[in-house]
Amino acid sequence: MGADRGGGGRRRPARVVAYTVGGVVLLAGCASMPDSGDLRGVESTPRQDPQVRVFAMPPREDAPPSDIVQGFLEALTSDDPHYETARRYLTGDAAENWRPDESATVLAGGPGTESDHSGSREDANDYSVTLTGARVATVDAQQSYSPADGSYRKSVHLTRDAKTGQWRIDQLPQGVVMGKSDFQRNYMSVNRYYFASNTAVRSAAGEGASPQPAAVADPVYVRRRVDPMTQVVRSLISGPSSLLGPVVRSSFPTGTALAKNAGSLAPDDRSKLTVPLNEKAAGADQDQCDEMAAQLLYTLQNLTPAVDEVELRAGGEQLCSLSEDRAETVAARGSAQRPDYLYFVDDEDRLVRIAAGSNGTRAEPVPGPLGEGEKALRAVAVSRDEHSAAGIGLDNKSLYVGSLVSGGSLGDPVLLSKGKAEADRLTPPSWDAQGDLWIADRDPADPRLLLLEKGAGEPVEVRTPGLDGRVQAVRAAADGVRIALIVEKDGERSLLIGRIERDEKAGERPAVTVLELRSATPELEEVTAMSWAGDSRLVVVGRERGGVQQIGYVQVDGSTPEASVPAALTGVKEIAATEDERLPLVAYSEDLIVRLPSGLQWQKVTEGTAPVYPG
Repeated sequence: MGADRGGGGRRRPARVVAYTVGGVVLLAGCASMPDSGDLRGVESTPRQDPQVRVFAMPPREDAPPSDIVQGFLEALTSDDPHYETARRYLTGDAAENWRPDESATVLAGGPGTESDHSGSREDANDYSVTLTGARVATVDAQQSYSPADGSYRKSVHLTRDAKTGQWRIDQLPQGVVMGKSDFQRNYMSVNRYYFASNTAVRSAAGEGASPQPAAVADPVYVRRRVDPMTQVVRSLISGPSSLLGPVVRSSFPTGTALAKNAGSLAPDDRSKLTVPLNEKAAGADQDQCDEMAAQLLYTLQNLTPAVDEVELRAGGEQLCSLSEDRAETVAARGSAQRPDYLYFVDDEDRLVRIAAGSNGTRAEPVPGPLGEGEKALRAVAVSRDEHSAAGIGLDNKSLYVGSLVSGGSLGDPVLLSKGKAEADRLTPPSWDAQGDLWIADRDPADPRLLLLEKGAGEPVEVRTPGLDGRVQAVRAAADGVRIALIVEKDGERSLLIGRIERDEKAGERPAVTVLELRSATPELEEVTAMSWAGDSRLVVVGRERGGVQQIGYVQVDGSTPEASVPAALTGVKEIAATEDERLPLVAYSEDLIVRLPSGLQWQKVTEGTAPVYPG
């Protein structure tokens, strides 16, 4: 059995592309298929304008089996909401049993095909084809994306209908398969929001206010032009992904779903979206309903800016209504918490700061001992409430924690490394949303990931089952349930994202574990720096195998977001960002602190090292 690459014969449109121009729909044939000849690989469709919609063509009368397979694969990449045209290429039983929403397999190119037939195709009543390709990723039934590799080989079988004489597919793999460019055209990533089960953060109302639940972004991929708003609402209500399920909760009561008559959801001319739910939601009290509405509002605003209020209804009655302003009092979202300052170490080895988002270049020492030069610093981290800071001494051996209040003293180190070389000692630290401090000791004799509650006391050794390599950098997420680690193994450094689980019992020290560590940069050989740059996005400095250093964005699920790539910058040693994507990237490069205002080139700030935003 070999790959057939022959071709020839007449060609006909396999898909129709609809261009919307000034409200007028223009149709044009897109791609083509031979009327005769052997099978070819299906090439992926180039990225197209968001207003372009692709509609599949039904099977042609007396089409040979090669055309049936080709037409079916083309139909999988169309904007047909329920794949009705694709089902017309299947036998009745196959169409009834096929579940296209079970999974999506993404290949580097479009699926190639190898035919397996014997004798005369004109006389045979069955026909087999193997779909082939190099796997890039999969999207599961929960719409969660996971990078993948290795070869893809799946069998498709066709039979000739005894009554009509037409070829149809009677055996096929579940789900859909397409090339990477078709996937990028058809699908988009959206953050669904849930609440951290065991993390509460300081309220936006400030001191004295009750802690708020932390909103956690759970990215999924939905079909871009198939009523994405309704898709996303249904997906949110159905519950979190299996990866985050153990550490987040949803406020929607069990069994909640959209009302049967909900139809297609769309905001009104006042930017309010009304969401009708079934009777399972009718018993929610005011606080629970507000949380449900906050989940919806945060999720939908990640999809479109057209929604700034959500109204929930059940049984024909209003349950609650929540506006964008009031949602901030219900739950804290990392991307909504704007820091006051950017921090870094100046040429006198002190912790200094500049107002976040400003164009200023003049830094001031922070209040307290870390800004007074009591200890020379190499790396720093500032708590998310900007009340405390942690610093690593010049030799990477000692960790100090101090208050950002004038008049305090620093005291003894809260942690010491026994590593013999500077590179084998402490990493820069990171604060989480609960005010705890994370750090790794790179001592080859005893490599550990550590947590210091409120930045003090005896460190808790964090369990990391499945970790293969030595931690070189640590960044805790604002949501309190995820952590990013740069891990080195065999000379290569990769970025891993893990789930934080805490087992806290009264009167006992917490047991903390990082589970299900997954690569967020499968295409990079070396990651040298990273920082959270959104609720589910990080900015990364690294290089591909044999390539040069580059700066880019990655999603926590390992996919590449649609955000534009930052302007190139050479010699980057450290990078700083914040979940508030409106604030500029800041980097340490060539002995300078530089920043990247939106849409501009990198600009010099001042001399210094170790730039960080709070966190």
